[in-house]
Amino acid sequence: MSVSQVRAARKRASTMSREAMYETIRSPVITEKATMLSERGQFVFRVAIDATKPEIKASVEALFGVTVLAVNTLVQKGKTKRFRGRPGVRSDVKKAYVQLAEGQSIDMSTGLS
Repeated sequence: MSVSQVRAARKRASTMSREAMYETIRSPVITEKATMLSERGQFVFRVAIDATKPEIKASVEALFGVTVLAVNTLVQKGKTKRFRGRPGVRSDVKKAYVQLAEGQSIDMSTGLS
């Protein structure tokens, strides 16, 4: 990514609507590993496949009212499975690992305000 592309992504992230933020952050990941990470100030979210790190950071900060230090992303490729005897492929999923500032937390058990 070039410098101009990074600047454009940051500008888009700063002017996102609330609806676009909900489209970016799809759902939290509630697994054993994600729960252990939350004790260290890291939270895992399923995000849109085309979401950028600045967009994810802006969305989490605005929706949850926290300070994000870092965002790491990964794309989990869809698995080949059999559906009713026929081969099929699950969709790709993008995950974001979000590191929060010291002393901040997100309560995953309650809904968004």
